Amino acid sequence: MEIITGREGRRRWSTPDKLRIVAETQEPGVAIRAVAARHDICESLLFTWRRQVREGVLRAASDMAMFMPVQMIGAAPTESMPSNPTPPLAASLRSTPTSGLIEIELGNGQHVRVGSDVNLGALRRVLAALRE
Repeated sequence: MEIITGREGRRRWSTPDKLRIVAETQEPGVAIRAVAARHDICESLLFTWRRQVREGVLRAASDMAMFMPVQMIGAAPTESMPSNPTPPLAASLRSTPTSGLIEIELGNGQHVRVGSDVNLGALRRVLAALRE
């Protein structure tokens, strides 16, 4: 006799599990239907995960960038810079809402552009290195 006590909740698949299952579908001669049945998931869910991998939405944590690209524009000539520059009290921050970029103008004529979602700790380290 089977006693049904209630509705089961949704399963939560971790990103590594999703990537492992998607990788199974990419082996030669493997049917998506068979992979879906083996893991007891709907084929449509598997196709969704495959699309997310293709679009870069679903990816391993090691594939994610650790630093944002930084571009320096028009550094001031070295002879005009003081030998011991003091960092400005407040760097000029200009945010461009349409592009999501923040441009930081340092007191010594250097500019740094970063994404609005930049890691604050990483940005502090970059700015400290530029002040040296």
